[in-house]
Amino acid sequence: MSKTFSLDELCTLTDLPKRTVRYYMQMGLVDRPIGETRAAHYLAAHLDQLLKVKQLSDAGISLERIAEIQNGEELQIPTKPRKPGDIQVKSHVHVAPGIELQISPEEADMSPEQIRALVKAVMKTIQEIKA
Repeated sequence: MSKTFSLDELCTLTDLPKRTVRYYMQMGLVDRPIGETRAAHYLAAHLDQLLKVKQLSDAGISLERIAEIQNGEELQIPTKPRKPGDIQVKSHVHVAPGIELQISPEEADMSPEQIRALVKAVMKTIQEIKA
């Protein structure tokens, strides 16, 4: 049998207040619990739904748009806008004298292998242009 959760456990795991979880259910963003009153319980699917709604909401997407996405519309999750005090790590790759490639691994959404391939391609292109 799969693991079940109480409303309190679900709220602890998602770091959401009960009121918010109930509101998401009322809006149809999260399925209703199994059972009613104190006997109500939740499954891993409820947890997944809540975490997805929270991720999209934290990214600045409206609850109405989240409902549309759940109904099958495609979405690229935007990154959160940067604010003063945010720290961002970037790699600076020297590819030729006077030329540096700046890469933000988080924003680029590229594996280390893909970044190495990009750097090699840029270096090859620079050599071809200079030749």
